[in-house]
Amino acid sequence: MLKNIVNTLATVIAGITLLSLAPSTDADEIWNMATAWGGGVILEEDAKGYAKMVGTLTDGRIQINVFPGGTLGSPLKVSDTVKSNVVQAGHTWMGYDWGIDKTTVLFGNMAGGLNPEELIIWLHEAGASELWFEYRQEMFGVASIPCGIAPTEIFLHSKKRVATLEDLQGLKLRTAGAWAEIAGNLGASTVILPGAEVYPALERGVIDAIEWGSASINLPSGFHKIAKYIIMPGVHQPGAVFECVFNMDAWERISERDRELLRLAGRLMILDSWTRYPYRDIAALEEMRSAGNEIVILDSEFISAANEAADEWADEQAAENAWFKRVLQHRRMFQKDMEKWPTFRFPIGRR
Repeated sequence: MLKNIVNTLATVIAGITLLSLAPSTDADEIWNMATAWGGGVILEEDAKGYAKMVGTLTDGRIQINVFPGGTLGSPLKVSDTVKSNVVQAGHTWMGYDWGIDKTTVLFGNMAGGLNPEELIIWLHEAGASELWFEYRQEMFGVASIPCGIAPTEIFLHSKKRVATLEDLQGLKLRTAGAWAEIAGNLGASTVILPGAEVYPALERGVIDAIEWGSASINLPSGFHKIAKYIIMPGVHQPGAVFECVFNMDAWERISERDRELLRLAGRLMILDSWTRYPYRDIAALEEMRSAGNEIVILDSEFISAANEAADEWADEQAAENAWFKRVLQHRRMFQKDMEKWPTFRFPIGRR
């Protein structure tokens, strides 16, 4: 009984807070957006950037108020918060729902997957964004679009030097998605933590190493100040896709024109993030190096073993999950086509 009263009071207080924070407006729709991000660049520039873009494109007909992760529901369960209509929109990484259905990590991207440029082409030219929307609606009962691209991540901020598979054995590692199982299969001891808990866990020595994002995303969080080694490249996450997810009632309530404008806002934020992050990463990594961090490059055997383990893990999921199999086949067909690229494209950073 007491628990029910506390929950009711919490709901009322949250409702009053939302009303007090929402500015007066002539908008047709005022939506609240839950996010997976406690703060930093992703919250401020990607989630809020998307909300601003929607307001601009719809001439203010749709206003989205963005809230930090944990304010409105669990930061790792944004889709649940959206589906239940606690909020009308969310900004997250789809792979956080991998515990419900592992197909989510294929769309969010994983080891053995696509680099940022390949992700953009796969989504918007090869038809993956339509598959994405169909999957989320059928399996989770929400509307969903890709709305940002994160670059290849730093593999680890680590208190221990890691370059070989032997170095990975027993390493206490914070990670998420498919890599939590794959790294475990390779010998690491993995734990899943939301963003707000990552720094203190690393600082206190609860974990030895963390993976989070690329250099420019990680720099403001200060991981490099408490972990000497920066391990690269991010074989666990060669690129990632941010997701904007919408409550189905809210999505169906707006016009088809405004739905297309929400999709367009997602495309524009993909372009924005794809150009913004990589350029900033160059300076951010140099700042970390200047602060005394040691850059460690994984050996080729490690990278090959990681990709092989990722493929084996994916094949196991596909054998048991029809949606996983469908999306994996779609991605692998695209990857086969992309093998032709080196014959007519220079690698980025080479001439």
